[in-house]
Amino acid sequence: MRLPALLCALACLSAAPGPVAGGDRSCTDLRQFYAGKGFTLAAVPQTEISGEHLRMCPQGPTCCTSTMEENLANLSTRETEGLIREAGRSLQASFNALHRSFDTYFTELHSCSERSLQEVLSPLGPLYSQNTRLYGDLYTDLRHYYRGSALNLDETLSEFWSHLLERTFKISAPANVNLSEDYLECVAKQHETLRPFGDIPRDMKAKVIRAFVTARSFIQGLIVSGDVVRKVSQVSLSSECIRALMKLVYCPHCRGLASVKPCSNYCSNVMKGCLANQADLDPEWHNLIDTMIQVASSFSTEPSLDVVLSSIPARIYEAVHHLQENMDTFTAKVYQTCGTPGEPGTGSPTLHEQWRKSGSLTASEYKPSPTAGLRLEMQVSDLSSKLREMRQYWIQLPIALCSKLAAGSASRDKCWNGITKARYLPEVMGDGLASQINNPEVELDITKPDMTIRQQIMQLKIMSNRLKNALDGNDVDFQDASDDISGSGSGMCVGGQCPRSRPGLYAYAPDNNQVAGAAMSQNHLCSPLFFLLLVILLLQR
Repeated sequence: MRLPALLCALACLSAAPGPVAGGDRSCTDLRQFYAGKGFTLAAVPQTEISGEHLRMCPQGPTCCTSTMEENLANLSTRETEGLIREAGRSLQASFNALHRSFDTYFTELHSCSERSLQEVLSPLGPLYSQNTRLYGDLYTDLRHYYRGSALNLDETLSEFWSHLLERTFKISAPANVNLSEDYLECVAKQHETLRPFGDIPRDMKAKVIRAFVTARSFIQGLIVSGDVVRKVSQVSLSSECIRALMKLVYCPHCRGLASVKPCSNYCSNVMKGCLANQADLDPEWHNLIDTMIQVASSFSTEPSLDVVLSSIPARIYEAVHHLQENMDTFTAKVYQTCGTPGEPGTGSPTLHEQWRKSGSLTASEYKPSPTAGLRLEMQVSDLSSKLREMRQYWIQLPIALCSKLAAGSASRDKCWNGITKARYLPEVMGDGLASQINNPEVELDITKPDMTIRQQIMQLKIMSNRLKNALDGNDVDFQDASDDISGSGSGMCVGGQCPRSRPGLYAYAPDNNQVAGAAMSQNHLCSPLFFLLLVILLLQR
């Protein structure tokens, strides 16, 4: 009885469907699609062929040749890189818009303050009219600093007050007293020790330096951020990613499932693998954006940016008025230090006497209007809200790309999972290179991070530190981070050894007989080895 049973089993197995060596299904749809992508139809099959030659797509009945697979793989890479660059350009445009907005606001604030010089300082008489260049040069230096010039603001402001002291002392002296250049230089040196202008220069210096350091650093932060986005968006995709993208985007076409979109989680794993290095920007990117928001908020902290800039002329007037009120005491101290320049004669009344008749003027009379304060609040609010929108960019980029490629949640059971039309079972990986060690779709060596992106991470870190120093009123020059990149490893491995493992194959529930036949073909259910094992089992019964 065993022999008839064996023959019956073999007969049943021989009737089972085997691999398709050249199916009957037409390739017309794929030919139209392929031609629509700009490729020639030469050597494109008219009907399905056996797919043992495929290297990226699942093997089985297909309308794609090896050349077509390679062409479509290159196309999917170009298209994905195009989407990444497009997203990057959009973010760059946002940074450029913020740059233009703040730069326009700040330069207008600066120019308005400079234009008020004549109105505020004209009561000084000759001290203003004969020294307009001194005041103009101060604003020019401040403007150059804001634009990136390597000026030391502390020294610049100290030199201004020294020169102003020299001019004030000279013009306040009796007309017949001859003051030599050496004597005036000696007078100017008393600026720090005798403090002829009171506390105004020190107070004004601290506020002006803080305002201009934060404004310049903020502008540079916007520029650096946009530049990082530009450089990272141009990083080429890896060969492993190219294979994964082909399988994700165009293998459904090769399998006759052109209308089936990739599963959302499947797309997420592919994109998280392809953009793993980019996602490692996230911590420092977060840090930079948050610090820029802090700096933007500091613009409206008392004394606010508009108050500091608009009150510069009035603070200068206050300082000179303070000196004139105490000129007798200051002159006596100068005579003790620099000597007596000569006996005072009967000249014209001193400027000091003229001012006593004209009264005083304080900086409080030159505060910005309520409209100016409202404009600053709107500026800070707009900057902060737009910066917050950019915080999640690098970890949201895979999601954004998949929103253009993948099927919605309603098609969870009828989407392309990399093999067939069915649910995608593997879990979604985390963000960043270290989280991709078990990515089932993109094989990555997490011990070899992309060095271009690591350099940009260092640039973000340097810019963040610069902005944090700016919040304290400290200016720190940029430094080249290239020498530090070698020490900026991700810290994901111990002793340079990173374990690597990959999940096993996972099963899918086919939704039709054709797919079931293809799946059986891939699992080699009709191989000679299977026949041999079955025969042995039957004979042992």
